[in-house]
Amino acid sequence: MKVITVVSAKGGVGKTTLAANLASVLAASGRRIIALDLDPQNALRLHFGVPLDSIDGLSRATLAGDAWQSVMFDGVDGVTVLPYGAVLEDDRRRFEAYIDHEPLWLAQSLATLQLEESDIVIVDTPPGSSAYTRTALCAANFALNVVLADAASYAAIPQMERLIETYAAPRADFGGAGYVVNQVDLSRQLAKDVLKVLRHMLGGKVFPGVIHQDEGVSESLACDTTLIHYDPLSQAAADFRTCGDWLLAAIDAIPVSPGKVA
Repeated sequence: MKVITVVSAKGGVGKTTLAANLASVLAASGRRIIALDLDPQNALRLHFGVPLDSIDGLSRATLAGDAWQSVMFDGVDGVTVLPYGAVLEDDRRRFEAYIDHEPLWLAQSLATLQLEESDIVIVDTPPGSSAYTRTALCAANFALNVVLADAASYAAIPQMERLIETYAAPRADFGGAGYVVNQVDLSRQLAKDVLKVLRHMLGGKVFPGVIHQDEGVSESLACDTTLIHYDPLSQAAADFRTCGDWLLAAIDAIPVSPGKVA
């Protein structure tokens, strides 16, 4: 399997929506995709039709010692969903303390799923530095950093790069980081100027296109589905598909380490 960890240094960049729609796009390629939510907001499931009243997820399963297979859902677009789950505040703190003490927890837990070499796990994380982001980077074969074409995203890039360098880069099976510029309104001159600066700063690590701002993105979430499912002919849906092709090429170029599945 290959693990894609989706990160952002700041909130409000549409990271979860991007993770969900890329999972949908990659599933359409015929690969088995597991969308795994490591954000306590437990929002990734909302894109895949998982019942709103469901409290099951990996946090509760881990604390109870239950197998993750018992909390995996078949979502829309053929994506397998592993939600964070709903937990009380004390249990959330206990779970976070546990994974902070066991940085390889996610990698070890994924190994119990016995996934195939061609399977892809997309991990959604909270913004910034957290125990969730650190354990996700310790398991990542590729880190996908989501940014906006604004000054705040530009200023926050070094923070996330330091996390990636610390927790992911030292591993031989880590294939590098990529950047996606999300929610872009090219009618705004500032967005075009910042986009130009980002491309100059990050070079070939940036997805060559952008994800355009699109009202259908929020509309699809209101319908408990992905934009790819809700409005497949929209501009943003086309952007997601192009981004998915770019991402798939990047992770398929990462070699499988000898003696293990990457």
